[in-house]
Amino acid sequence: MRKVLTVTSSLNKAQGNSNKLIASYIEKLSSQPEATISSRDLAQDNLPHLSAEEMQAWMTPSDERTDDQHALASLSDNLIEEVKAADEIVIGVPMYNFGIPSVLKAWIDRIARAGITFRYTENGPVGLLNDKKVTILAARGGQYVGTEYDTQTQYLTHFFNFIGITDIQFIYAEGLALGEESAKSAFEAANQKIIELTAKGRD
Repeated sequence: MRKVLTVTSSLNKAQGNSNKLIASYIEKLSSQPEATISSRDLAQDNLPHLSAEEMQAWMTPSDERTDDQHALASLSDNLIEEVKAADEIVIGVPMYNFGIPSVLKAWIDRIARAGITFRYTENGPVGLLNDKKVTILAARGGQYVGTEYDTQTQYLTHFFNFIGITDIQFIYAEGLALGEESAKSAFEAANQKIIELTAKGRD
């Protein structure tokens, strides 16, 4: 049974373009009996920025934590367990001011845990999540792929490589703010790639 975790980060709920791509991906997967899907909505969770107190809770041995520290540490622990349980992580990513949404950065800050999702060695850091796949569904108002303004692709690739995930696929829907025809064409192209990717099953 293939386990898929979807992560949405748009502030615009169902109307968010990246959330629409996620919905399309889930629809295609739903026809595959071997796939089970769980979801995490970071905007709905209103995931807070990482604090010094939360980081200190991570570094405090579990049997020495206060009740408050247990509560703080559990947020990251739960998010990491979701990722560990998944065979594939599918992330919807809108572009906000040339970057990723802050709630997605807050999620990333809690997934990157030394000794849990990566470790330091004398030869440098080594990722510990080697058996997973990531699919990024990126929705953008303008055209950015292949330009210096596409900060998302490189950043997300570096992050997932850092924690050990190298099987990463990007599907882009660009030019969504450039008129009705541009948006329609972008969604059609993205949905076709979703069909192709889900049909292959990422084997």
